[in-house]
Amino acid sequence: MVLVLFNNLTESDKTRAIDRLISESTPRQEFFLMILLSILMATFGVLIDNSAVIIGSMLIAPMLYPILSVSLGVVMSNGKLISRSFYTLLKSTTISIIGAILITWFFGSNIELGKEFLSRTEPTIIYGTIAFISGLAASFALVKPDLSETLPGIAISVSLIPPLAATGIGIARLDWPVASGAFIMFLLNTAGIIFASMIVFSMMNLYIKRTIVKRIITREKKEMERDIAKAKKLLRLDK
Repeated sequence: MVLVLFNNLTESDKTRAIDRLISESTPRQEFFLMILLSILMATFGVLIDNSAVIIGSMLIAPMLYPILSVSLGVVMSNGKLISRSFYTLLKSTTISIIGAILITWFFGSNIELGKEFLSRTEPTIIYGTIAFISGLAASFALVKPDLSETLPGIAISVSLIPPLAATGIGIARLDWPVASGAFIMFLLNTAGIIFASMIVFSMMNLYIKRTIVKRIITREKKEMERDIAKAKKLLRLDK
């Protein structure tokens, strides 16, 4: 049954999934804007101990895409894809932690933290297992067009943004054990997703699409350069 599931994928489905994955993980300004907005929501949600706000932050966060893109790069042995995806992930992580620190300094220095905060600071093997299962589901749903709408739900199931919010809160309060525990949880969840998606992408034989990946990366790079040139031109006109 498992082999049937993976062999039932069309080449067009694979190409479309790769295109979407690389496009969604391209380090554009709007990508980092969504990261910033999601971490602001998550930090406020953790500070006021409101799970609905935290869930909302996970729905708008695009953090899952660069993680899956790293997996695809490893499976394809594509150094350029790995480096650009890792850059997106690293910059997103940095923005998230700094944003959480600033929000905590201005709004949460005297707030008593509740269970939503504490649950993000105690990494366990169970959280890693949940991340692994989420990685399996996300990488499979990405390639199947009829399942792609389940990706937001999968993003909620694995905790990526909230641990970064807890990391920033811990740093802002100089609580290093809490900050390190939250960051370890983020790394554990990230590793679980990468490992699981590598398995799925390998079983889907996506490594044969290396030429397509190179073409998409080149296209995305040119689009980014055009956007930057357009922005610079508008700035010159404003002056």
